[in-house]
Amino acid sequence: MKFPSYPKYKDSGVEWLGEVPEHWEIKRFKHFLLLNDGGTWGDLGDESDTLVLRSTEQSLDGSWKIDDPAYCILSNKEKAECTLNEGDIVVTKSSGSSLHIGKSSLVDKNISQLQACFSNFMQRLRFNKKFSPFFATHILNSPTGRLQMVFNSSTTTGLANLNGTTIGKILVATPPLSEQLTIATFLDAQTAKIDTLVAKKRELIDMLKEKRAALITRTVTRGLPPDAAKAVGLDPNPRMKDSGVEWLGEVPEHWSHTRLKYACSHIVDCLHSTPKYSEDGEYPAIRTADVFPGKLCIENAKMVSHEEYVERVLRLKLEEDDIVYGREGERYGYAALIPKGVTACLAQRMMHFRVDQRFFLSKFIMLSLNSMHCYMQASQDVMGATAPHVNVETIRNYWIAEPPINEQQAITDYLDRETTKHDQMTAKVEAAIERLQEYRSALITAAVTGKIDIREAHTGGTP
Repeated sequence: MKFPSYPKYKDSGVEWLGEVPEHWEIKRFKHFLLLNDGGTWGDLGDESDTLVLRSTEQSLDGSWKIDDPAYCILSNKEKAECTLNEGDIVVTKSSGSSLHIGKSSLVDKNISQLQACFSNFMQRLRFNKKFSPFFATHILNSPTGRLQMVFNSSTTTGLANLNGTTIGKILVATPPLSEQLTIATFLDAQTAKIDTLVAKKRELIDMLKEKRAALITRTVTRGLPPDAAKAVGLDPNPRMKDSGVEWLGEVPEHWSHTRLKYACSHIVDCLHSTPKYSEDGEYPAIRTADVFPGKLCIENAKMVSHEEYVERVLRLKLEEDDIVYGREGERYGYAALIPKGVTACLAQRMMHFRVDQRFFLSKFIMLSLNSMHCYMQASQDVMGATAPHVNVETIRNYWIAEPPINEQQAITDYLDRETTKHDQMTAKVEAAIERLQEYRSALITAAVTGKIDIREAHTGGTP
C-alpha cells in the first residue's frame, strides 16, 4: 500500500525520530498520564475472589489471552486502587525476555466488565483527555515505544525491569487528539486485516504439520505406498496382520514389533538435573526448546563450560545418530538425531537413546518416535496434567513396528524426500508470515511517527 507524506515537516530534535509533521509536538508520556502505578498480588483464592490479570496473559501484539485465570484474596483498599477501567493500558514491567518487556494491552469494554485488578509485575497507565489510549497502545506495541522501554530498562538477577519513571520518559510524536483517533482507527482496521491473513497462514502451517505427522505414522506402521514400494522392488500390496497392539493396529504380515527398550542399546534420562549455564560456555546443552520433530536446532541453545559438559556426559556421551527426546513441557514427544560434528550434552527434561544397529536404523526409530502412534502412547501420561510430562517407563515401553532393515532404509529414504517437501512448503508460509509481521510493524511505526499521512485513506468512525 502506498501512502503520501504530510505536506510539511520539521526537525523533531530527536535523532532517531527525525522529522515529524509540522503541526505535531514532541512530548513525554508523563505529560498525558493521570495514573502511572503498579499492581498488587494477594494470596491465591477461588472464583469468589478477585480476578487478577497477569503479564503471562498479554500477547506480544497487545491482545489478551486469559485461559487459566488467577483469583486472589485482596483487601477492599487493594481492589479500589487496582481495579482496571476501560481505556487503561497495562504494561509488562518485569521479564527475562526483551520480547516481553513492555508488552502493552488496552483494557477494552470486555476486559473492564471483568472488574479485574492487575498484578505487581505490571504497570497501569491512565491518560488524560488530551491523549488517546487507542493511539498510545499502537505506540507502545511498535518499535517506537518498545525499543525505548527495552533500552531504558534496568536488569536485576536476569530480569529486565521498568518502572513508572522509565515509562513516563517515553518520547512520543503527538498529533492533535482528533488525528490520534483517526490514526488509531486506521491502524485497528489495517492490523486486523493483517492478523486475519497471518491466522489463516498459521492454520495452513498446522495443516501441513498434521499431514507430515500422518505421513510418517502411516509409513512407519504400514510401509511404503504402492508406487514407492514398487519403485524400490518391494511388494506394493503386502498382506496385513493384526499386530495385537492397540497403538499399532495392522502391520505388514512379514513385519515384527517390539518395545523401544529392546530396540535400543542405551536409554538415558536426565531427570530434573539443570545444568549450570555459562554465557561464555563452550558446549550447547540441548533442551526441549531445541528439539523439533526430526530436527535439532541449537543456534539459540544455552551453553555450558567444559567442566559442566564433562560432568553431564559421564553416563553416556552423545554421538552422531544418537536420538534426543523431550519428555516434559509443552513440547514433549519430539525426537531428533544428533548430526555429524555436533558436540553437546543434555539439559533437564531430556532423554537420550542409542539404537541397537543390528536390528534398527536410528532414523527409523527417530521417525517412529515422531509418529502419532508414539504420541498417543505418551498421551496416556499427560492427559489432564498441569505440567505435561511422560513417565520414563511409558517411554521405554513404547511399541515400535519392526520391518526388515532393507525396508527401514527404503522407508527412511522415502520419508526424507516427502517430509522435505512438506518442510519447504512450511518454510515458504512461515516466510510469508514474517513479511506480513514486518509490514505490520513498519506500517504502525510510519503512522505513529508521521512518516505517512493516512488522513485521506481513513474511513470509519473513531474507536
